[in-house]
Amino acid sequence: MKKSTLTQWLAYGQQQLSTSSDSAKLDAQILLSFVLKKERSYLLTWPERSLDLPDEQAFLALLARRVAGEPIAYIVGEKEFWSLPFKVSPATLIPRPDTETLIELVLEHYQDTTQLSCLDLGTGTGAIALALASEKPNWQIDAIDFNIDAVNLAKENARALNLEQVNIFQSNWFSALDQKKFDVIVSNPPYIDALDDNLHQGDVRFEPESALVANEKGLSDIKHIAENARHYLHKQGSLFFEHGFEQGELVRNILTHWGYESAQTVKDLNGHDRITWAIWNEK
Repeated sequence: MKKSTLTQWLAYGQQQLSTSSDSAKLDAQILLSFVLKKERSYLLTWPERSLDLPDEQAFLALLARRVAGEPIAYIVGEKEFWSLPFKVSPATLIPRPDTETLIELVLEHYQDTTQLSCLDLGTGTGAIALALASEKPNWQIDAIDFNIDAVNLAKENARALNLEQVNIFQSNWFSALDQKKFDVIVSNPPYIDALDDNLHQGDVRFEPESALVANEKGLSDIKHIAENARHYLHKQGSLFFEHGFEQGELVRNILTHWGYESAQTVKDLNGHDRITWAIWNEK
């Protein structure tokens, strides 16, 4: 291939990705910036710069991975969430903008609360816990995951973001929590049905199935958490779930069944049911 300038390489990358990505231009920019170890603005500032052979080969290799469907975040090892850079790996889900709705909702309801205890169940990269900690540094936040690789990654993100006040440790849901109680419990648990066709499309093909799929049509982990969270919430404590866009009513019914009050569902930026939460009013 005779193309040599950054502009030409970007055009080539966009063309290669045009049938496999909905964001081909952006993907090409991110991958080329990653190869050059520069900000994306550098590509616009120096459009006539040429690539040396090792960089050409590296860019072509990354393009091939993206053409095969591998998520950009896994290729470059990072994803922005809540305006914070999170390291990611195939051991965890990639943080998504929809989850920011959960952060916004918790902060909205506890905006004037300076002291609060919060538990993030299934923390993955630590995105939810660390985003909350970045806004509320005095909150006492615990974050757990059953996957030790996820725990180690979340700890790495906490160090990189200077948010090491978050207590991150391994636990299979509530198993390692003893009798500790919280004002707020949040979770983005597995909620996809094993037969869902979306599991064979897009980025989720590369993400860990254990973090995506749940039994009982995607509801088994939500049911388990709702039942057991009652024992770990203070009176008037709140439980927040992220869930699938068709599960709002089902999750509200689960919460109501276990005695939670005021169950309600909030839509994400795309207008889909995404977060359901309720209050535990201890009997």
